[in-house]
Amino acid sequence: MARQLRFTGTDSKVDGCPALHTDEGTGEIIVQGTPVTDPGDLAQLQHFGPDEAAVAVPRELLVNWGPKEMERVPELVDRATFRRLFETFKHTAWRLETRRGYASDREDRDFQAFLDTGSSPCDFSDPWFVNIKAQTDAGKTVGRVRVADNPPTTEQLFLLDYARHNAAVGEDIRYLWREDAATLPAEDFWIFDSRLVALLHFDDADNLLNIEPITEPAEVVRYAIVRDAAMHHAVPFDQFAPTE
Repeated sequence: MARQLRFTGTDSKVDGCPALHTDEGTGEIIVQGTPVTDPGDLAQLQHFGPDEAAVAVPRELLVNWGPKEMERVPELVDRATFRRLFETFKHTAWRLETRRGYASDREDRDFQAFLDTGSSPCDFSDPWFVNIKAQTDAGKTVGRVRVADNPPTTEQLFLLDYARHNAAVGEDIRYLWREDAATLPAEDFWIFDSRLVALLHFDDADNLLNIEPITEPAEVVRYAIVRDAAMHHAVPFDQFAPTE
């Protein structure tokens, strides 16, 4: 019976070879490349059986498209480990926010002040602001794109007002209407240095449940593509004009 093969990826820009395919039934990876036929080369291969074939492919093909596992089993990190990422990243930290609200915001005293007065206060001595200012002063980039409903929820209006405080310490805060974000995944994540993704999992009450780090290159590339698409269409927070 013929295998059910799914095209995984290729680094080729012309003819699609070399490439990787995945056997949907077994999870095996089929490597497509240039056959190795020179007897001298074959003689150097260890454990090479008479019914086996060898192919040569660029290292980048396996690095970029070779999955670590058939089904990813999340390896979660604690909050302290997650917070350290904001101190140790080298160049960029960027977030996509897609939810209608966050429980942590509703529990913030600044949110209550916003409800009472229509304006959110800010304590710039808070460790978050101190660290982000230090990072951006050092030339690093920190940014977010927030997806907003039309009309925005109360929590989204709070964050829009609060964005001026984020911007004051160097964050690049941008907004995107939900209808313009239809091609983006409904996921919240941070991506650090285009090499590590911290996927944020929430419950139905908007509580952060856990943080899943992702380092598999093909997956990180997918999230980097999402970031680039979101940044292309989003507008700076001070140019975003919601209607209540």
